[in-house]
Amino acid sequence: MTHNFRDIVPAADDPRVAGICDRDAYQHLEQRLQNPRLAQAIAGWHHRCSEPFCGITTDGHKIPDLFVLANEGVPTARMIAAGRHLLSVLTSEETLLLRQDVQSENWRKWSNPELYVNRLGLRLDEARREVVEAILGVLRASMSDQGYEKARNCMRMNHFLGQVVNARKVMNEYSYNFMLFGEPSLSEPWGWNFYGHHLCLNCFVLQGQMVISPTFLGAEPNVIDEGPWKGLTIFTDEETKGLDLMRSLPARLREAAQIYKQMKDPAKPEWRWHPADQRHLGGAFHDNRVIPYEGVRASDFTPVQQRQLLDVAEIFLSYLPPDPLRARMTQIERQLPETRFAWIGGYGDDDPFYYKIHSPVVMIEFDHHSGVFLTNLEPWKCHIHTVVRTPNGNDYGKDLLRQHYDKVHPGHLPGGRTVTHV
Repeated sequence: MTHNFRDIVPAADDPRVAGICDRDAYQHLEQRLQNPRLAQAIAGWHHRCSEPFCGITTDGHKIPDLFVLANEGVPTARMIAAGRHLLSVLTSEETLLLRQDVQSENWRKWSNPELYVNRLGLRLDEARREVVEAILGVLRASMSDQGYEKARNCMRMNHFLGQVVNARKVMNEYSYNFMLFGEPSLSEPWGWNFYGHHLCLNCFVLQGQMVISPTFLGAEPNVIDEGPWKGLTIFTDEETKGLDLMRSLPARLREAAQIYKQMKDPAKPEWRWHPADQRHLGGAFHDNRVIPYEGVRASDFTPVQQRQLLDVAEIFLSYLPPDPLRARMTQIERQLPETRFAWIGGYGDDDPFYYKIHSPVVMIEFDHHSGVFLTNLEPWKCHIHTVVRTPNGNDYGKDLLRQHYDKVHPGHLPGGRTVTHV
């Protein structure tokens, strides 16, 4: 097998891309909705978003007391300054579109596909340049330098894909939406989300604490071979360090970790593979999914292998600023006895693969995909999806928000509303 994505670029008359050069994001969705299966899938998305939030669990029941209110060194003042600057450059109409209540269910309506289904907040490729820069300033203030650069690289990869398949009005560097939840504050909860094709981030802030999850970062392809970003490649660390960990295991543990030998293994149960999500389980509209543990326990690893696993997890979480990252890694390390590592596919140099790190406090997924816009029917290493979730009710910082309201507004939300679920 070659690994040059140029070998799988579709022809202009390929059904995947035929006519896409003439359509904008709205027209593209209308054209795709002619497929009744897509319309049915979107109806399912809306239904799942309407369900009360519980969070990802292994058996439908949340494990209590996993998350605690604490000062974890979030650069809150820097974030507030960026948020207030954004608000200062908005028109009244833009403000109405952008602002959301911190409890808004719109927070859960992010999605990864290029399909412009949930038209919420402000879309960057329709916004004034001043607004775009201010939105990016909020992301930069909220993330590590490395994490912000990775996010921008996902946007650049999306732009490159739009060029490769001649879909510039559907996929470009700024075909993303942004919403601001609550009021940037040192004392009250607030946050933001940013979503679009191959980049979805949800950031919750409470005083000196933050949660950035769910996240979805991906690329098709994951390398740029021409233009101003020529030479850019992403997700190499996630790929190589995960593979190193799998190869480091003794044969007995490697066999137990490899839950399926083939990427499209006929032994998989129906729930374990989806035409769109393929092997990953924690993508958009799966906030309440029951995802059982799979694979081997990290408690069976040597100390060196446990350190490798933690190092892999840290690569995925490196979008966090330094102090919150340290706090998050401490939280994850405490749960090592309950952490599992699972693998699908081979582990040779050319083999595509999937792996999952799953504990009570984090779920990380890496998956090589078949083509969506590229034509490979089997997974290739040039199309990658990565997902990070905070199970047991703390995606979107929901469990921290619940604790905050219990402490500050016992039994009630601001405005006199009774707490039913968070």
